[in-house]
Amino acid sequence: MGSAGCFERLVTKLNLESAQQQVLKCKKHRMKQLTIIKIGGNVIDNSQKLHQFLLDFTALPGDKILVHGGGKIASELGVSLGIEPKMVDGRRITDIETLRVVTMVYAGLINKNMVAQLQAKGCNAIGLSGADGNVIKAVKRPVGKVDYGFVGDLDESSVSVATLDSLLKSNLIPVLCAITHDGDTQLLNTNADTIASAVAVAMSSSYDTRLVYCFEKKGVLRDVDDELSLVTEIRRSAFESLQEEGIVSGGMIPKLHNAFEAIRQGVKAVYIGKADELAQIDTQGFGTRLIA
Repeated sequence: MGSAGCFERLVTKLNLESAQQQVLKCKKHRMKQLTIIKIGGNVIDNSQKLHQFLLDFTALPGDKILVHGGGKIASELGVSLGIEPKMVDGRRITDIETLRVVTMVYAGLINKNMVAQLQAKGCNAIGLSGADGNVIKAVKRPVGKVDYGFVGDLDESSVSVATLDSLLKSNLIPVLCAITHDGDTQLLNTNADTIASAVAVAMSSSYDTRLVYCFEKKGVLRDVDDELSLVTEIRRSAFESLQEEGIVSGGMIPKLHNAFEAIRQGVKAVYIGKADELAQIDTQGFGTRLIA
C-alpha cells in the first residue's frame, strides 16, 4: 500500500505539472501583440518624415508604445548655450549642464510635440518620462573607465509593467522619452535604445512583444551609402565579425547589443529599419531582422 500510494502521488504530481505547462502555453498563445517602437533622432529632426512616421504609427494595429531620444536637437541647443556634446561609442557623457538640456529637450520639447501631433492624428497618446508614474526607475552608472555622469542604467525591475499595462488597457498610447529617475529626486539620462529594449523585455511577460528600431536608413547596410546592400538578417554569432568589418559601428553597436539581449530574454522579434517603411512591417517585410 505504501508503494502504491507513492506511485499515485507521483502520477498526480506529474499530471499537475503537465497541466500547468499546458496552461502556460495556452496563456502565451492568447497573449495580445504589443509593438514597442523606438524612433531615431534623425527622423525627429525632419518634420516631414516625422509627420509621415506618426501617421504610420497611428495606423499600426494593436497595442503599441513609442520610445524616443532626440540627440541632435539636444546637441544643437547645448552648443548654442556653450555646452559641447561629448560621446563615447554612441553614448552621451552627461554632466549636470547637459542633463538640464536633455531634460528640457527630451521630456519637454520633443515629447510634448510628438504627443500633440499624435493626438491630432487620432492617437490617444500620453507623454511620460521615467519619473512620471514611476514608470522607469534607473540606477546612476558607476564610474569605470569612462565617467558617463548622470546616466541611468536599467535592470529587470526598472520598468513598471503594471503602470504601462494600466495605460494600455485604458486605451492610452505611452510615449516614453529618454529621461528616467533614481527614485531619490535625481533625474538621469538613459539611452533610448536601452529603454525600448527594457520595456519590450519587461512587457513580454504579459504580451507577445516585438521591438522595432526606426531610423533614417533601410536597416543594417554593408555599404552605408547603398540601400541595396541591406543585411536582411543578422544572427548573434555574426555580430562580432560585423563589428570587426566596420559594418556595425558607432551608435549601431549598443542598438544591436540591446536587441540581442531582448531576444535572449523573451522578446519575440526585433527589427531595425527605415521609419518611412514602417507601414510595410506586417505585409512586405521590414529592414533587418535580428535572430538569436
